[in-house]
Amino acid sequence: MTFTSRHVAIVLAIVTVLTSCRTIYYGAMEKIGFEKRDLLVRAVKHAKAKQKEAGGEYRDALQQLQAVYGRSGSNLEKAYDKLNVEYLACDAATKIVKHRIDEMDRVASDLFKEWQKEIGIMSDASLAGSSQAKLTETKARFAELSSALHNSYNAMPPVLDKLRDHTLYLKHNLNAEALGALRGKADAIQGDIQALLERMNRAIAEADAFVKAMN
Repeated sequence: MTFTSRHVAIVLAIVTVLTSCRTIYYGAMEKIGFEKRDLLVRAVKHAKAKQKEAGGEYRDALQQLQAVYGRSGSNLEKAYDKLNVEYLACDAATKIVKHRIDEMDRVASDLFKEWQKEIGIMSDASLAGSSQAKLTETKARFAELSSALHNSYNAMPPVLDKLRDHTLYLKHNLNAEALGALRGKADAIQGDIQALLERMNRAIAEADAFVKAMN
């Protein structure tokens, strides 16, 4: 697709509208006592909560996978139904995690821009320097948190794809032979889910540490 000046104008218009909406949102929240700092802490807590919820969904999927491997051929249809429910729940949870992380990053970016701008109008060099040091420290701490959450999220889609493949294979082959083929790959996906859960726990710990430092 070739981008024209019209396309650029449309994109700029969309960005302007979105920026305006966020400005209105921040203004409304400030009127009821929520500064950007408070909104960032809240966004981090939301991202952490959704990571925990997603971890629970993947843990349930792992348990259902393990249950599938223990079933006989006559029970495979029920096993598929339950596994499909868990797959859909994991898919939804993964999308929500991505949304919450993106929202957290946007609020942080807006906060840091405002902070830097305010430092620029301070007349006391000593106070400005102290504030700049605090900003640098907070940005570094947030970068670690954001990296941990993004790394955790990035590990989800590959695991989700494997879970989808197992679910679809079981759907297409509701018989004992299908179960035997799945058992052969069971260890790999179970290991992937366990590793994902450990990564998510580390990201949650980073979120806890960041919120504690901001309070």
